[in-house]
Amino acid sequence: MNNPSEPIEHRKRATAERDQEGRRRLRHLELLLEVTRRMAGYGTLDQVLQALVEMTTTELNAERGSLFLNDPDTNELYSRVAQGNIQREIRILNTSGVAGYVYTAGEALIIHDAYADDRFNRSIDEQTGFTTRNILCVPIKTVKGEIIGVAQTLNKRTGKFTKQDLNLLEAMTSQGTLALQSAQFIERMQSIRRQEMEFIDVVSEVTADIKLGSLLQKVMGEATRLLNAERSTLFLNDEKTSELWSEVGQGLESVQIRLPNHLGIAGAVFSSGKAINIPYAYADLRFNPAFDKKTGYFTRSILCVPIVNKHGKVIGVTQVLNKRGGPFTGEDESRLRAFTAQISIALENAKLFADVQNMKNYNEAMLESMSNAVITLDEAEKIATCNAAGLRILRVTPAQILQKPAVEFFAGSNAWVQEKLKRVGETQTTELAMEAELMVGEERLSVNLTALPLLSAEKKRLGSMLMLEDISSEKRMRSTMSRLMDPGIADQMLAGGVDALGGKNVVATVLFSDIRGFTTITEALGAQGTVALLNEYFTLMVDCIQREEGMLDKFIGDAIMAAFGIPVGHDDDADRSVRTSIAMIRELWNWNKVRLTEGKLPVDIGIGLNTDNVVSGTIGSKKRMDYTIIGDGVNLAARLESACKQYGAHILISEFTYKQLRGTYYSRELDLVVVKGKTKPVAIYEVLDYHTDESYPQMTDALRHFRSGLMKYRQQKWTDARNEFGEVLALNAQDKAAKMYVERCDHFLANPPGDDWDGVWVMESK
Repeated sequence: MNNPSEPIEHRKRATAERDQEGRRRLRHLELLLEVTRRMAGYGTLDQVLQALVEMTTTELNAERGSLFLNDPDTNELYSRVAQGNIQREIRILNTSGVAGYVYTAGEALIIHDAYADDRFNRSIDEQTGFTTRNILCVPIKTVKGEIIGVAQTLNKRTGKFTKQDLNLLEAMTSQGTLALQSAQFIERMQSIRRQEMEFIDVVSEVTADIKLGSLLQKVMGEATRLLNAERSTLFLNDEKTSELWSEVGQGLESVQIRLPNHLGIAGAVFSSGKAINIPYAYADLRFNPAFDKKTGYFTRSILCVPIVNKHGKVIGVTQVLNKRGGPFTGEDESRLRAFTAQISIALENAKLFADVQNMKNYNEAMLESMSNAVITLDEAEKIATCNAAGLRILRVTPAQILQKPAVEFFAGSNAWVQEKLKRVGETQTTELAMEAELMVGEERLSVNLTALPLLSAEKKRLGSMLMLEDISSEKRMRSTMSRLMDPGIADQMLAGGVDALGGKNVVATVLFSDIRGFTTITEALGAQGTVALLNEYFTLMVDCIQREEGMLDKFIGDAIMAAFGIPVGHDDDADRSVRTSIAMIRELWNWNKVRLTEGKLPVDIGIGLNTDNVVSGTIGSKKRMDYTIIGDGVNLAARLESACKQYGAHILISEFTYKQLRGTYYSRELDLVVVKGKTKPVAIYEVLDYHTDESYPQMTDALRHFRSGLMKYRQQKWTDARNEFGEVLALNAQDKAAKMYVERCDHFLANPPGDDWDGVWVMESK
């Protein structure tokens, strides 16, 4: 009830204030109803945000407004829409700046001087070019009191923000919260649906690829895109090597990476079968920074999950690096797990396909590289496959043999092949034919044939297989070589193929031997006796040669020519030739003992050995060819055999053979000689190992005196040399070489040779 004493003006003023407050409340209610009405008309979150920002900015007479919602996955406040020139999304940590303070504290703020407030983040103004003077910021709360974001208006156009402005902004945002939550929920459901549809499409596209290399590329590319990451790598386990390997690394050069399947983060995930999510890689001790140093890449965050097949076995891991916008979330882990679970079957199928393809390629390469023909036939006995060797041996093209019935292809004189196949089909066992004849056109081939059944894993008949080995060349080679060498060497040589008979340079030791006084023997024995003697003699000598795997080159009358080192070489061919020569002399002496008891004449021989580079091969005409050797090395061996007569020796070897010897033998250097037709002197040595104490008594002392005498001889100390050679004769009066040097010393004592004498003896005879 009014006081009659109050002034009239005061009453009028109070009435006006009540009317103004009533109008303000009415306007407030109308505004909230308008917010509700307008929010109900929008279907998307972007529309709701834009409308709410526009209404609050206009109603509060501000230059700009923004509304930040919290992203619980990244703990960021994001603004979808902002007025003015800024039309991009802004994201800040939900603890940063004024908005972060209001969101965290849950308290509204009025800031009259933004730049004077420590909570204000100037960087956004610097990015946008906008200058913030004052701020009104309130938390957005749900009906349950949960804070889901903040709303703020900037730069009131007239005056400053007031408590009433704050209350109005709180009321308007609270009124729009339900619409915000509904729009958020709808958008999240739509996003999940889009992701699910996209996920299905991606999985369908990726799993349609059966090639492992391209499948790995697709999987890693899609994993990178799905999780908004910079890079991803899919590692598969190699059970043979216990390694995790990847064919391609995203963002790197295409290389294969391999690492032990128990090391590093990938190894830990593979071993444990548990995912690892590392928000800060360099803060985790399991992370190895060496790869970053090698590639120049900087790893911030890592998510690694196991790839598990349908049997629950871990077959690999998928690793994604550096999510854009922050660390990987639990939702990222769930999506990656679901993705790898879906593609694990495709990976195993692709790996199985790759293994089968590799095995197929391996088998095909193996068949194509074989020198033998391999022909397969199906159940209907039609020729299904034929390798390159088969086409070559049978002189056919693929069109002339493939899909042809075996009964037609192997007809006429080759019908025996069909008989073999028939027995294989009936008995399901292997059939063999060795050195069989196969007609190919007008040519007759000698082949080894193997026919065997082809069975499935269930022992079901799939067809047959023929293997043909063309041994025609081998038979021709064996026919030629059987007359030249030991069968064992012939077999070794055959392993080298036809080329082994071609001409080639080779280091070999050549042996020449000859019977002394053969003319006298033939005159005493006559023709038949001579032939009988030679057959018996050659048998003994050839056995000695073959025991050391030498090659008998030829018989030249009563002479033998052999070689060591061809066609099959050994590291000790020089030793083999010396051992053969010693054995030949010993066998000869034993044979002579038998001959003497039978009243027959003894046989004596000389042997010459020389090691040199010679030419070996088949030489002759189309009608007659022999495998032999030629060259100066052969000639020198023949000269040394002849020189045995002059020196009273049985075995003479050149310095070239002597230097190749590995064993130790009783031997002595005899002379420096120049053979007829040559100018370069060659040192020659005599091998005396065949001697016994009876045939050469005190041989060691004799060799010592001989070496001393030869040294003094070359120093032109004729008297001293003669004395040393005299000591040799005192020990063995039959030493013809010592007698020869005594005669030379006497000659030079009477006829000094002069200062240009070099000790070389020129052999005038061949």
